[in-house]
Amino acid sequence: MELFPAFPLDEWYDTKQTVHRFEQIVGKVRLAHSPRRNHWWNVPFHLTGSGITSRPMGLVDGNPVFTVDFDFVRHQLVASNLQGHTACFPLQGHSVSSFYLQFQSALDSLGVDGSIPVAHPFDLPDADRPFADDREHATYVPEHATRYWQVLSQVNLVLEEFAAGFSGKTSPVHHFWHTFDLALTRFSSHPVDQPEAAGGLVREAYSREAVSFGFWFGDDTIPEPCFYAYAAPEPERLTEQPLSPAAAEWVPSGHGHLALLRYADARKQPDPRAAVLAFFESAYRAGAGELGWDIDALACPGGVTDPHQSGR
Repeated sequence: MELFPAFPLDEWYDTKQTVHRFEQIVGKVRLAHSPRRNHWWNVPFHLTGSGITSRPMGLVDGNPVFTVDFDFVRHQLVASNLQGHTACFPLQGHSVSSFYLQFQSALDSLGVDGSIPVAHPFDLPDADRPFADDREHATYVPEHATRYWQVLSQVNLVLEEFAAGFSGKTSPVHHFWHTFDLALTRFSSHPVDQPEAAGGLVREAYSREAVSFGFWFGDDTIPEPCFYAYAAPEPERLTEQPLSPAAAEWVPSGHGHLALLRYADARKQPDPRAAVLAFFESAYRAGAGELGWDIDALACPGGVTDPHQSGR
């Protein structure tokens, strides 16, 4: 299929709002029932051949080992345990409320306690409303859900290709249910003394210097899909650094800036894949260079660190 097919936010806005909350429900179970990893790497979803997965969890919390998958081809939520037992139900036809209740019932049938400490959306406009009370968000158009997964899968592989060029500490390419984005982050060994007031989420996520890259489908602030990058902490002269291709730009975001390449502009490039890779590389060099990283020493051309093979 076409690389980076057209997928404007307004075309699937209502489905996105519903699926985002579905994923927050499952994501909060993942958060509560998986071993904690640095920078919250235990929390996000990973891509599969038909959707996204929580990956196996349980065991350390007294639950049997279990996994939860969203299948955006067959449009099912599939929960399974290590004994081979499975519980599944359709994604279409559910409000957030009925999805939440059906999901809890599915986990119960597998002998899993899937309780969530705070069963509310995180950082969404309706954060004060319990999932069990949300009958407003109930749109699920299967074609839109499939296209969402297809675009995620394409971007995932471009990010994997970009990830190969760095030999330092790097996150997996993963899909955060909090911000509904696909992200990859490179870190230095330099600690960042985050103030206590920043909160536990920020202090853990940005405890080391980082340059992060990703893609999201748009929101009420920027209502279109975009590739992005940023540096944390943000160097003073970051926005003076050039970005590639010419359509990319630095834009204000919160207390800092994002490097932004709009999805629509990437699609217009003669080689969209090469344009996105060039964008990530230019943003990396801008952030890492201004932070003082040894870019050459951290380079890993073609994903190879073996000096005998790389010299051939």
